[in-house]
Amino acid sequence: MIGPVLVVLVALIHAYFVVLEMFRWEAPRTRKVFGTTPEFAAESKVMAANQGLYNGFLAAGLVYGLVMGVAGGQMVVFLLLCVVVAGIYAAFCGIKAALYAQTVPATLALLALFLNI
Repeated sequence: MIGPVLVVLVALIHAYFVVLEMFRWEAPRTRKVFGTTPEFAAESKVMAANQGLYNGFLAAGLVYGLVMGVAGGQMVVFLLLCVVVAGIYAAFCGIKAALYAQTVPATLALLALFLNI
């Protein structure tokens, strides 16, 4: 089934955000991804780590919901909707890549789950 595979993909994307935001925030490659300066990265390190923690909760919740099977279905849908909203919000705040990195995969996962494919 495609739906669960896409949910795992969304969870992996958010696990990647955890690594970037909690452990690699000041690295040049991460700064390039998020368009930050060395100074901003140093000043916002704690905030980014907190943000990374929330992304970790999303990833863990999505995986846990899948493991729970039918009982976790509502949780998976709720978390995917949270990802969609977060991606749209980030895009409105100037982070256009969030639409592609967050909103599109989560929307595709939701569609696949609803269509049962």
